[in-house]
Amino acid sequence: MLKLYGGARSRASIVQWYLEELELPYEFVLLDMSVQEHLQPEFRSINPFGKVPAIVDGDFSLWESGAILLYLAQKYGKEFDSPETQGTIVQWILFANATLGPGVFVEASREKEFPRLMQPLDELFERQPFVLGDRFTVADVAIGSMLSYIPLMLKLDFSAYPNAVGYVQRMSERPAFAKTIGGRK
Repeated sequence: MLKLYGGARSRASIVQWYLEELELPYEFVLLDMSVQEHLQPEFRSINPFGKVPAIVDGDFSLWESGAILLYLAQKYGKEFDSPETQGTIVQWILFANATLGPGVFVEASREKEFPRLMQPLDELFERQPFVLGDRFTVADVAIGSMLSYIPLMLKLDFSAYPNAVGYVQRMSERPAFAKTIGGRK
């Protein structure tokens, strides 16, 4: 059985959300970060940097939430129907982790980056219900989790971006989201 390693309040919930969407059986291994279980040799053999999330799937281990999402989508999902779709999904997962997350959650750049990132996203969600159009994909897990963390962790005002607010609401209504990230509120 696939094992997902994470902390009580960690990005493991992003991976957990996608595992629930896939209806894939898994074991969640909760590491007690306060006593540094993530820095013990047993876990560092999975991720030498001692960071969560990480997964072990049979003899294969992987860390970094974006890489894990892509792996799960390739192995267990049915989303990559073409190289173009795969490229677009990879683009959005990388955007979520490398641009959106740092742009919003790094305080030094937030004032400038928040509106610069949110306006195009708001326009996207005015035209379509999901990142790739009319169907939910792993890209929505990456983008949806980042956007849902903003009001949860930063209490930023989203009112100028009503379509993004609607998107976050649609994500929060998904049963797999409610069971994972939604349970953190």
